[in-house]
Amino acid sequence: MGTVLLVLHLLIAIFLVAVILLQRSEGGALDGLGGGSGASSFLSARGTGNFLTRTTAILATLFIITSISLSLYYKGIHRQTGSSILEAAPAESSQPAVPAAPAVPSAPVAGK
Repeated sequence: MGTVLLVLHLLIAIFLVAVILLQRSEGGALDGLGGGSGASSFLSARGTGNFLTRTTAILATLFIITSISLSLYYKGIHRQTGSSILEAAPAESSQPAVPAAPAVPSAPVAGK
């Protein structure tokens, strides 16, 4: 479930950025797209601006909803496991303990 929400959240973020970048600050959104007359014949300048504004508002709302959903989902996971970064004991060292030096075998005594 978390993976699906995360992927949906990322897709919404990408589309939100794309829609925002398509808008122009002067209000002539999508004017240069498609050679000038293609987009204008599809929608008027006002209609195109309203469409992009409405799409931006919808995507922003979905972005906030998925953000809150992800927050609640991961908060629920940590509540079920009872784990917290602040409450966790310090981790053991990942380095192995240094073994004691091996005993040097004594050489056999010759002649005894």
